[in-house]
Amino acid sequence: MYHVLNVPPPGAPFPELYVRPSDFAGQMAWLARHGYHAVTLDRVYDYWSRGWALPRRPVVVTFDDGYLTDYTVGMRVLLRHHWPGVLNLEVRNMRSPTGMPAWRVRNLVAAGWEIDAHTITHPDLTTLGAAQLWHEVDGSRRIISREFQVPVDFFCYPDGRYDPAVIAAVKRAGYVGATTTNYGLARPNGLFTLDRIRIDGTDGVAGFASKLDDVRG
Repeated sequence: MYHVLNVPPPGAPFPELYVRPSDFAGQMAWLARHGYHAVTLDRVYDYWSRGWALPRRPVVVTFDDGYLTDYTVGMRVLLRHHWPGVLNLEVRNMRSPTGMPAWRVRNLVAAGWEIDAHTITHPDLTTLGAAQLWHEVDGSRRIISREFQVPVDFFCYPDGRYDPAVIAAVKRAGYVGATTTNYGLARPNGLFTLDRIRIDGTDGVAGFASKLDDVRG
């Protein structure tokens, strides 16, 4: 799980969410050297539900929110390895100066990326009434699907916040699964609470490798 691929500016509210481009490139190179292959969540779901083949050591590289650096850095690095990424798109970020305009998202789609929903405005979904919750969950899926003509099968909970009502809305909207900020490996018996490994700005390549070794046991 990544957010911004850049050096944190002075006073950044969450500097740990910034990963240096050189660190990201090194982390992806480490995956390649150790036999990993990046795939989309849809491919993982097809394996879990239909038994369709996956490469050896599959890994899903996700980017939350939709920052411009996911395109300018993330796509460039992943293309070196002929790998796709998964963009969890916060819809309003298509109109943010630090976000990713629609034409860049289309280029990600053309490069084989999967685009999943991360709400429209990134609220804490557990605090919303039923109508606003539905607008954020179902509305983001409809906007992304209509704008980019792609299936939107997975949802990403903003700040990892969810409860039974939120999960119920995600299921009713037609998603087949959802990702969290819970630390660990995603497993098919928890499709709507899929774990991930957050990569922080202080991890570097050594910390990155340690996190993967830790969750793999």
